[in-house]
Amino acid sequence: MERGLEQQLNDLIHEIKEIKKQVIWDKSIQVSKTAKRDHRWKILGDEVTLKWKGPSPVEKTRKQREKTF
Repeated sequence: MERGLEQQLNDLIHEIKEIKKQVIWDKSIQVSKTAKRDHRWKILGDEVTLKWKGPSPVEKTRKQREKTF
């Protein structure tokens, strides 16, 4: 009887380890997706900056705070 309980416990431990591996794998995939998304936003921001005509965002904010238009 004890051997059966010990085997059940070993099986549960094995399943928990497998679930943990899957959770770690899922997290790494999510981090990778987030990094790719952040990189695409940075590239897009750089493109917009290169094409921007007019006052810089800092200058525009300063004018708004000074209420000069």
